[in-house]
Amino acid sequence: MAKQMSLKAEDFIVIAVYFLGVLIVGAWSMCRTNRSTVSGYFLAGRFMTFIPVGMSLFASNIGSEHLVGLAGSGAAAGIGVGAFEFNALLLLQLLGFVFLPVYIASGVCTLPEYIHKRFGGHRIRVFLAMLSLLLYIFTKISVNMYSGALFIQQSVGWNLYFAILFLLGMTALCTVSGGLAAVIYLDTLMATVMVGGALLMTFMGFDKVGGYSGLRIKYMNAMASDVIAGNHTCGGVPRPDSFVMLRDPGHSDMPWPGFLLGQTPASIWYWCADQVIVQRALAAKSLSHAQGGSLLAGYIKILPLFIMVFPGMISRVLYPDEVACANPDKCFEICGSRAGCSNIAYPKLVLGIMPTGLRGLMMAVMMAALMSDLTSIFNSASTLFTIDIWKRIRKNASTRELMIVGRAFVLVMCVIGICWVPIITEFQGGQLFIYIQAISAYLAPPVASVYLIAIFWKRSNEQGAFWGLMSGFIVGVTRMVLDFVYQAPECGVKDTRPIFVKDFHYMYFALMIFLLTGIVCIVVSLLTPAPDPEMIVRTTFFTRHDPTIRSDEIQEEAEMKQIDAEEQKHRAEHGHTHQDNESALWVKENDTVNLKESVEFKSPKPFWKKVVQFFCGMSDDIEEEKKTAQEQTEHLREITSLHQDKRAKMLLYGNLLIILTTAVFLYIFFSIPDGGPTAPTIPYGKNASLTL
Repeated sequence: MAKQMSLKAEDFIVIAVYFLGVLIVGAWSMCRTNRSTVSGYFLAGRFMTFIPVGMSLFASNIGSEHLVGLAGSGAAAGIGVGAFEFNALLLLQLLGFVFLPVYIASGVCTLPEYIHKRFGGHRIRVFLAMLSLLLYIFTKISVNMYSGALFIQQSVGWNLYFAILFLLGMTALCTVSGGLAAVIYLDTLMATVMVGGALLMTFMGFDKVGGYSGLRIKYMNAMASDVIAGNHTCGGVPRPDSFVMLRDPGHSDMPWPGFLLGQTPASIWYWCADQVIVQRALAAKSLSHAQGGSLLAGYIKILPLFIMVFPGMISRVLYPDEVACANPDKCFEICGSRAGCSNIAYPKLVLGIMPTGLRGLMMAVMMAALMSDLTSIFNSASTLFTIDIWKRIRKNASTRELMIVGRAFVLVMCVIGICWVPIITEFQGGQLFIYIQAISAYLAPPVASVYLIAIFWKRSNEQGAFWGLMSGFIVGVTRMVLDFVYQAPECGVKDTRPIFVKDFHYMYFALMIFLLTGIVCIVVSLLTPAPDPEMIVRTTFFTRHDPTIRSDEIQEEAEMKQIDAEEQKHRAEHGHTHQDNESALWVKENDTVNLKESVEFKSPKPFWKKVVQFFCGMSDDIEEEKKTAQEQTEHLREITSLHQDKRAKMLLYGNLLIILTTAVFLYIFFSIPDGGPTAPTIPYGKNASLTL
């Protein structure tokens, strides 16, 4: 790495200003939000408007792995990877207008909790929680840490793993203290920084290559010098279809049938059934604000092709010897990976074309992307573990215990994520974003299949959903293990992988296990008894307005009264008055997830303990906590009614039509070849007239 490309004092000042802004927003959000109840900590009390919800949906998705991964895939293979971003425009609206009304009507906090309400039993709930945590570790936490650390490594020359630990330390402060409200407000700030900084760099990059028309010509000739000289035969030549988004169905990296029919199910899991994304929408103050947030996020998702993919392609044009290296030995010298160095495209461009000061701004953009994604993942992971797993182990755990356990679990995930980083550096030809999509394609389609069937088919039952999930999961894990065992060979080495691995594209595989799961689920459901009619009350799209009171809700109320009686008895035995009992009890009747808070008798506390309690949002003011919990319960009843103002509804559906039309147009526009350059014009080695 050239010394002249390192950060200067002015850059670090800009970074310091960014972190000051983060601290100010974080402190403000900590002071104005209640974090001592489960609903307050994990769902921001469900009082968020559509703007922070939409910005958080975008920021939670666009992490450092997108800045690095999308740019890297753009540098390696052209605009095809942008199809994932346009797909998000459609699936965000599927979330907002189909899935969210059901989730909100059922009054759940987590997606496994919804499955429990829909089917009963606990085995699917626990399995989905565990599977989500595994996906977070393998496709989110480890990838984010690697991509963010890679950027820092390229910028200041730090050791990769030291940079990872540094990033984790910065992120932990936001996650542990603030809860979802702080995360969403910080996401709003970080999304603004990301979009603004990335737009600025995109304009500067296009200016360097002569605009879009210049990029089309120069990208097709962007090859490492040893490739042009004919001294190396390991490829490194741009794809002929680099400027076509959806490509040949048989022999391409982005086959259009595989993408539309196979990749979409995996993406349905991410956008409509993943806790990280759905949790932000569930924090909205009403269904209208949740849908407005999904629309706002959809509009912003138009940008990544232009501010992330194209900059990666520009980076290849400007730095072909490094970004487009083809010799494994040379690649290892440049970026530490023998699979290729396309992942350094974004940091290389930042450090190469941005002037002093603005490099610091782009460093802040990377930090914002990393922190927004990791804080969201950590908060959602702790939600899943706390509510769906730990609560099963410790049924009488207090809210305070759950808060501590959820925070501690984050550390476990970080350790596992760090251990997985070496695998990421070599997988899927060095294309980070493709690694994420491949892993998701092996594990996510069965989940998407079960959720779609649960929401749209009232006859589906627990047995069908469970065995459908198991069949899809086993087949998916088998393929994933084979991919790790039989990795793609280096250039010049014969490919001896099994046909099932070598020639069966992961997108087609995703379609296969999606259909397999659905067929098993339907067949088993039809061969076993129909679900209890109560199970489909407000848990399907067609019964979301059903006013019937469920027996589990009655049971929860009875358990609440029993806990209340036991707590009063406990207080009486210790010499406290009945009035004290009344004021000290804030029990699970006043918390959206029906969890009991253990009561601590007031006594003088040392200063350090008061500081820790404030940092974690815990308070001994029982009256205030009880009042807040009651307000949240009343607000939840209002939200679950799904009431919408007619004018707001018309505005929402008008924008829905606009954004769906926009997505279809963008797909068509970028997928039809327009006769532009499809082969290098620079003489290639001895074959000066070679056309590829």
